[in-house]
Amino acid sequence: MDIAVLFPGIGYTCDRPLLYYAAKAAAARGRAVVRLSFSGFPAGVKGDADKMAAALALAYGQAEEALRDTDFGAYGRVMFIGKSIGTAVAARYAHEHGVHARMALLTPLAETFAVPVVDAVAFHGTADPWADTPAIRRACAAQGIPLRLTEGANHSLETGDVMRDLETLCATVRAIDAMLRG
Repeated sequence: MDIAVLFPGIGYTCDRPLLYYAAKAAAARGRAVVRLSFSGFPAGVKGDADKMAAALALAYGQAEEALRDTDFGAYGRVMFIGKSIGTAVAARYAHEHGVHARMALLTPLAETFAVPVVDAVAFHGTADPWADTPAIRRACAAQGIPLRLTEGANHSLETGDVMRDLETLCATVRAIDAMLRG
């Protein structure tokens, strides 16, 4: 059996479209699906380095607790699907626990790339107020991570054009499904 673990964002839970449909795709591929939940974040995290560090520490601790009894060695293939702060937590968790996980990095933060990230694809909107596009491009290039850009999209990979946003959602979930298959 294979497994997929969802690492949500600060306000972007596993019930929101990108993670909801990624989980459905993983389940359709026969994977066990683990949906993490983070809580207790300080207010005003965006743009405040100290609060971001506190939020990362909080989410990482909650992920470690939630995954404490998970034996990743018992699974054939492991996939981590992270959103925003969840990308940084997933990358750090894989690195510190020696888990070889394929990773879908949905709107990663700069902090995601503080550790080596392998076997990943990143998805970023060029109007994302949480992450600077040139910095994300450089970080992905430095670590050999394919980057899928959505022009004019925000931190939820949305532009405000409903039909375009649905196309982006479908394309993103198709890419994740391909990662699940491969």
